[in-house]
Amino acid sequence: MRSDLIGFGTLVQAGKDDPEVYRTAALSALDIGYRTLDTALRYENEVQVGQAIAQTDVAREDITVTTKIPGRFQGYHEAKTSIIRSLNDLKLPFVDAALIHWPLPDQHKYVDTWRAMIEMRDAGLIRTIGVSNFLPEHLQRLADETGEMPAINQVEMHPYFGQAELREFHTKYDIATQAWSPLGRTADMIDDPVLAKVAEKHATTPVAVVLAWHVHHGSMPLPASSHPERQRANLFFDVELDTEDLTAIDGLERGRIYQDPAEHEEF
Repeated sequence: MRSDLIGFGTLVQAGKDDPEVYRTAALSALDIGYRTLDTALRYENEVQVGQAIAQTDVAREDITVTTKIPGRFQGYHEAKTSIIRSLNDLKLPFVDAALIHWPLPDQHKYVDTWRAMIEMRDAGLIRTIGVSNFLPEHLQRLADETGEMPAINQVEMHPYFGQAELREFHTKYDIATQAWSPLGRTADMIDDPVLAKVAEKHATTPVAVVLAWHVHHGSMPLPASSHPERQRANLFFDVELDTEDLTAIDGLERGRIYQDPAEHEEF
């Protein structure tokens, strides 16, 4: 699997008990072949991710580093503070992508945050600017008030919540789709009889089937694992889903599992 199709989510579960795991997991991911590292100020792991980038043999220009501005740093001046803090923690002169973590529409600050990000991009601190968990109405407001659509929208997406309508909007405006929690609740995916049947047909695993489904739909999944063998399996798989497979997987739609961006408040 090409490393431009699958990214690495650095918020691995084991790191919450031992922050050193964030460094070893990111370093392992880079050594295995991942080239996109997804982090965020709110993850409290950017120091360790930066250490992994400094220690790997992979050239910096071959690594895409994404960070996110949390709710408590939304606003024009606050957003600039957030990016500077992330750069200091990562020990990098720029990040390849920065996203607004959540729209927090009741706070009425995401447009001012976006204006600051445009300025920071133009100043060279950010290469690409985008958002996370934005709905079409939030995306449209950014374009209406600043004249610029995000290049990326990172959202909840998995076979139980395929985001078809949002992806159609993304396609219309050339917005790249990235998927956090691409496996939903992983245990549910592993045990799902439809996914198990497709996996058996292709002599592979349900996880590989789900990741192949993401790639088919043009979404970059960001699976997270601290285990090198799982990292490798998530990156190097060979599954060609046919129309029957895709129809069956798309039919699993149930709706959102996690927070609704229309009302979620996260700081």
